[in-house]
This record gives sequence, structure tokens and C-alpha cells, in this order.
Amino acid sequence: MNADLAARVRDVLDVDVSEFRAQAQADAEVVKSELKDGTFDNHRSIVGLEYEFYAVADGRWRRDGDDDDAGSELVRVPRRLLELIRFEKELGLHNAEMTTSPQPLNAEGLRAQAAGVRSHLSSALQTTRIEGMRLVSDGIWTIPPSGETARRYLTDSISDSGVRIATNMTDAVRYHAMANGPNAPTPFVVEAPHVSLEADTVMPESLITSIQPHYQVPHAPDLPTYHNYALRVAGPLLALGVNSPFFPPDLYDEGVDPEAVVEDARAENRIFVFESVLNTDDAEKVRFPEDLDTVEEAVDRVANDPTVVPMPVESGDRFDDKFATLRRKHGTFWRWVRPVFDGADRSSANARIEFRPIAAQPTVRDSIAFLATFAGLMESLPRHEHPVIGQDWAVARENFYRAARRGAASEQRWLTNAGDETTDPEVIYDDLLSHAVEGLRSAGCSTEEAESYVAPLRARVEAGVTPAGWKRDRVRARIDDGEPLETAIPAMQRTYVANQTETLLDGSFADWLAE
Repeated sequence: MNADLAARVRDVLDVDVSEFRAQAQADAEVVKSELKDGTFDNHRSIVGLEYEFYAVADGRWRRDGDDDDAGSELVRVPRRLLELIRFEKELGLHNAEMTTSPQPLNAEGLRAQAAGVRSHLSSALQTTRIEGMRLVSDGIWTIPPSGETARRYLTDSISDSGVRIATNMTDAVRYHAMANGPNAPTPFVVEAPHVSLEADTVMPESLITSIQPHYQVPHAPDLPTYHNYALRVAGPLLALGVNSPFFPPDLYDEGVDPEAVVEDARAENRIFVFESVLNTDDAEKVRFPEDLDTVEEAVDRVANDPTVVPMPVESGDRFDDKFATLRRKHGTFWRWVRPVFDGADRSSANARIEFRPIAAQPTVRDSIAFLATFAGLMESLPRHEHPVIGQDWAVARENFYRAARRGAASEQRWLTNAGDETTDPEVIYDDLLSHAVEGLRSAGCSTEEAESYVAPLRARVEAGVTPAGWKRDRVRARIDDGEPLETAIPAMQRTYVANQTETLLDGSFADWLAE
């Protein structure tokens, strides 16, 4: 299997980068021509969701006599099992991804999104339980596979005739090609306080998991407006969604002060892992994007983005095969807010915004809350010409990274309806969430239904607690009692999984706060 994979990687590396780039730029002209013809316009807004999970040993399968210092270890998901539960492969062998079918943004469409996620996930949980594992919705895993260290799991690789193959990475060629191309970082490094990790492949990125709400815009030429509003809400929404403050304990520097680890923990390490692993001095592939002025500029950004993996492209009968190389480049166009152009046929061709800052959440209801809130904001803010669009881009960017560092305590800067700047969380989120509700109401939801979608985020604002804060409080309490990181972080993680086992499908993070 490794030899076959290595051969396929070598085939990819033989693709001429200049020809690939030239074809992507030619494809961009095709897309821009179709944009002028209105091909990417939709009669209404449409929403979708990508939802990533990782798998752990199911606690119900523990042997009699196991103590509390066992369970919830990371496990590899057999490929046949992924096919059986109809989930998709992601970077690591422990990952599984669900993608929902796009639905119109209205009451029925949002209900279909929520019901579809619950139905698909419920079925998957029943099947994985039989195999002794459970899918977890979380921002970062912290307990490695039984009998292994996280460092070894993330860095283990072999060389096959000069091609570097990560042992625990899925067999998708593009992932392995990233480690072998001429523009690959050497080595791939995770940069975080008190953490040291270097690898020969992109496998350290498999520490993190996310949700990615999609919003298909009704009128493609208006995409820049939606994109620029999405940049302004990215910081405030990320501040509520942070969920990855800690790493597996064996990744921390030897002899580090546990209190310093807790004190210096970033609320959303997922942001910094993705950026530090995949960025180089010559190619800042993962970043907070700049504002867009025109939809054509969005297309050109994808076409001109530095090429990491010039994958060969096969021709087909889909509409978007007319610009297949550009579509391939979308896969490595890593921006925290990303424009995408595709469609299997002309009638389904769409221009959409993918909102990528949010980690996978404690429960399905919390994840759907971010999908609905983001969609509601995209409906409401442009329609009302909310003045936050005038916020300086540098402020929006600083909001984003402050949120990643400090979460709910990040002192976000926001422009009110009156155009006044405020850092008062109560004022910011009253305005933000009220507009989300209004946007959902205008899309066809009742006031009660719209409020119910947003309620999990209001609960976080009122309590002043995020999932990252919840995790940090529990680790801090154990450290204060004299526990080492090696037991404090896994104990917190097992409590997280236990709580999620009871609330994933039918509860919310707010239920955890009532404990």
C-alpha cells in the first residue's frame, strides 16, 4: 500500500507547476466570464455545513476494574467503517467528516440541516459503538492512542524511495504530497506557548477539528460585501466558539511549570496550529484575508495563490470541470473566510462564503447555532447596511487574533448601529445576535424559532463561559490541587467526553454550565 501511495505521490510531483498555474489562471477567466453571464446567481440564499469529528475509545467498552485514568483514548477509524457510516476521510486516520446537503435558508431548510446532522450522527454513533469507539465533536484531541505518545503518533513516518509517507495519515495523495513538494516547510512546526513539535509531514494539523458553515450568496457580484461583513463578525463569533486551549500533555516542554501552561493557554490553539504548520516565509497560505472589492478579485486570488500541490486534474462532464484546475486550487486556498465557486451543473452553480474559524462544538445544537447565527448575520447586516462594514480591516484582523488568544476576555471592538465604537460585550452581542435573529426572521423563521437557534450563544454571553474557559477552569482546579499536567488534562478531557455523551444530540453546552 505504501509503495502504491508513494508512486502516486511521485506522479503528482511530476506535474509542471508553471503549467498548472497557467491553467488555473485560464480557468479563472472562464469563471469570470460565467459570472458576467449570471451563471453563479441563485434565486435565494442557501446554507450548508462541514462537520469534523475525531474518534475515541468508547468508555462503555472498558474492562471491569479499569480506573478513572483510562478511556477516551484516540483511535483510528477503519476505512470500511467510514464508508459504512457515510462519513468522509479527513487528514488523520482518527478523523471523520460529515457534509450536509445544501438547503435554502428558510425555516424548513434550517430544520433540515439540524435534523440531517442529528439523524446522520445518531446512526453513526450506533454503528461506531459496536466497534468500540465514539465520534467526538471537539476542537482538539489531548489523549493519544492507548500505548502511544501524541508526539510519536503525529510524527511517525517512513521514506519510500525518497517520498515521505506519514504512518497515521489517510491515504489521500494531496495530503502526502504536501510534505514532498518543493515548497513544503522543512520541518512542519507547531508554534504554541510551552509546546515543541516538529514533523516531516503535515500530520500535526490532525490535532484540530472544526465546523465550516457555508453561505451561498443570492447574487454572485455581491459576494465581496458578504465576505467583508464575514471578516467583521469573525472575531466576535470566534470569541464565543473557542474550544482548544490544551495540547496532549507529552507535547509540552519537559519541566514546564503547569501553572504557566494554564495561564498562557490560548483559547483557540486551532487557529495557530493551522497557521504555524502550513505557512512558510514565502507563502502565507493560512491567514485572515484582506477585504474584497470585486467578485473577480476573489477569483484571481485563488488562481494566483502560491501552489503547494499541483495535482493532476482529470476532465469530466460536470459544469465545474470547465475550470477544474481552479477548483483544485480551492482545496489549498486556506483562508479563515474563503470564497468558493463550483457546481455540478449550471443550475447548481454557486458562489459561496465558507466560514472557517469555528472549532467543532460540545453539542450539535451549539454547532447548528453557529451555522444559523452566521447565516442570519449574512442576511441581515448587508440588508441594513450595518456600519460595522466601515470598521478598519486591521481592527477586524486584530479582533480575530485577540479572540483566538483570549476568547471571551478578548475585548472585541465593534461599531454599533449608531456608528460608535464599543468594547462592551453586552452591547456587542446584543447588537450582533439581534441582527442574527432578524436575519433568520426575514428568511422565514418565526421569532421563537430564530431565538432558539441563537440561544446557545446568548447563554455563553450571559454566563461569560466558553468551552475553552470550561476546559481551562477544570485543568486549573486540578493543577491547584497538585496534579501534574499528565493527569489533569486527560481528566478534563474525559469529563468533556462524558458530558458530551449525554448531551451531543439533544442538549447544549449551556446544560454543562448548570452542573
